[in-house]
Amino acid sequence: MPNLKSPSHRRIGLLGGSFNPAHAGHREISLAALARLDLDAVWWLVTPGNPLKDPEEYAAYDQRLHQARAVANHADIVVSDFEQRRGLQYTVDTLDQIKDANPNASFAWLMGADSLVNFHRWKNWRRIAELAPIAIFNRPDYGEKALKSEAGTTLAPFRLAFEDGDLLSHEPPAWIFFSDTNNSLSSTALRGAKP
Repeated sequence: MPNLKSPSHRRIGLLGGSFNPAHAGHREISLAALARLDLDAVWWLVTPGNPLKDPEEYAAYDQRLHQARAVANHADIVVSDFEQRRGLQYTVDTLDQIKDANPNASFAWLMGADSLVNFHRWKNWRRIAELAPIAIFNRPDYGEKALKSEAGTTLAPFRLAFEDGDLLSHEPPAWIFFSDTNNSLSSTALRGAKP
């Protein structure tokens, strides 16, 4: 196991998504992850397209990337076009390639509780859970639904209490649920509010 506290070994949180548009909720959970997981950085992986979402609803990729960089506005939040450059669409493939490309880093996957509700619909979701520990951040009205979801119940034996220690020191599958985050912002609602 690599020395996770070595200065040459970086600790990175990965927040994937459409960022259609990026908003303060993305930034809030990124800042929480930096502090609570003792990360060196959070990388926002702006997807060229989510297979579970309607492509007609997407703003242009360059527009989403530019807007995400404006919202991130933090030295330790890096907005990346990794998936676009590599022609990737599925998280399982992104994790495989990002780990191969960065052997001196340890990664945690970050997501909101709303994503855990549908996690069982992601391609090879069990494999994703084996590739990186996961930090899940609560959203209004999603906590119980997330924990009782297919993925939540399947992965329940691997859930850690925050007191169990450093998430990145645990071999996956391992996950933490932060129940005290509760940002109500959503990209869907923001798109719907536009004239």
